[in-house]
Amino acid sequence: MILTLSCPDQRGIVAKVSTFLFERACNILDAQQFDDQETGVFFMRVVFDADGADREGLRAAFTGLAAGLAMRWTMRDRSERYRVMILASKSDHCLTDLLYRWRIDELPMDLTAVVSNHSVETYEHIDLSGLPFHHLPVTKATKFEQEAELWKLIQDTRTDIVVLARYMQVLSDGLAAKLEGRCINIHHSFLPGFKGAKPYHQAHARGVKVIGASAHYVTGDLDEGPIIEQDVERISHRDTPEDLVRKGRDIERRVLARALRWRLEDRVLLNGRKTVVFTD
Repeated sequence: MILTLSCPDQRGIVAKVSTFLFERACNILDAQQFDDQETGVFFMRVVFDADGADREGLRAAFTGLAAGLAMRWTMRDRSERYRVMILASKSDHCLTDLLYRWRIDELPMDLTAVVSNHSVETYEHIDLSGLPFHHLPVTKATKFEQEAELWKLIQDTRTDIVVLARYMQVLSDGLAAKLEGRCINIHHSFLPGFKGAKPYHQAHARGVKVIGASAHYVTGDLDEGPIIEQDVERISHRDTPEDLVRKGRDIERRVLARALRWRLEDRVLLNGRKTVVFTD
């Protein structure tokens, strides 16, 4: 099982958690912790063997300890897969990559649906067999109705995590708030300096020396949510805008895949406008 927690820092948190597990015949396999001295918040992730233990009884018993320490916490059996919905638009490189990693079980998750504002014919070259596909077209005039339909689909499919795999639509503040800590986006920049259309062409025109991508949680502030993962690649004056687009696609794929995998493994904890990521 995996236990994650955050709470106001104080002495004895690790000892109390370890003792709790020991007294219930649980064996700790891995433990990571971080004390944010700027905010005074303590974070911890514990992987433990609970063979033979009553999972629900374990959670119920931990509630008392957590309440006394003002914890925000989760306790999940590693065999329980998160239910994930992928949203995509015309650029399908991230969608294709995530489906491949899912099929080889590199991303252990249950896919609830693939949703796009483009028709299924856009993805004729992708194997979507066996996957529920939903075409939800959207215009400025229909955005409210489209998001209401999307939210109903998320609820009906009991989706835990939503991934914006280059979904080129801005979520409203209301939907972003409903999906707080549950929606991951990939942004085509190491820092959000080139917004709007053709970001790599903008970067080329400015003569940048490094391009990158950021995977972050979605908030009401466009591309400003808590960052989960980033990566960069050096470029030179020899690179054309097309080279930047090609290299950018590769960065986006691997950054989004890493961010999603860490979220699936309960390695990402929110820390205000930032995240704590217990990497493997």
